[in-house]
Amino acid sequence: MTDIGETAPDFTLPRDGGGTLTLSALRPKAVVLYFYPKDDTPGCTVEALDFTANAAAFEAAGAVVVGVSKDPVKAHDKFVKKHSLGIALVSDEGSDVCERYGTWVEKSMYGKTYMGIERSTVLIDGAGRIVKVWRKVKVEGHVSEVLDAVKGL
Repeated sequence: MTDIGETAPDFTLPRDGGGTLTLSALRPKAVVLYFYPKDDTPGCTVEALDFTANAAAFEAAGAVVVGVSKDPVKAHDKFVKKHSLGIALVSDEGSDVCERYGTWVEKSMYGKTYMGIERSTVLIDGAGRIVKVWRKVKVEGHVSEVLDAVKGL
């Protein structure tokens, strides 16, 4: 679990389009690190499209948006191509990063429990410190709220 004021756990993960993305290499930009359950599902698609639609505003505010899920890079590439996404997506297939950020949690549906990614967003400042955390995110209106927080840095 990550808390406000802590240094964000660093990572290097494979990303859409090939190559890798290292969190600390994005400094001194702020980073909006958002965790989502699955590529190309309704809520995750809306969230990715909202972040893409606001990518220029995040960039203008000095931030970069990075999506994290357990989907493999191949699935990310399909998702990006199908929806013309303009944000980086990284693959945490081993769920190491999700566990370190506290987003790999027990969930339940129809009376069955299982492990999955809790839709969450972590705002990391240009020095690599966590400044805001949103847990159990509801997609509607979330991107605007995150953008307002970035502008307030």
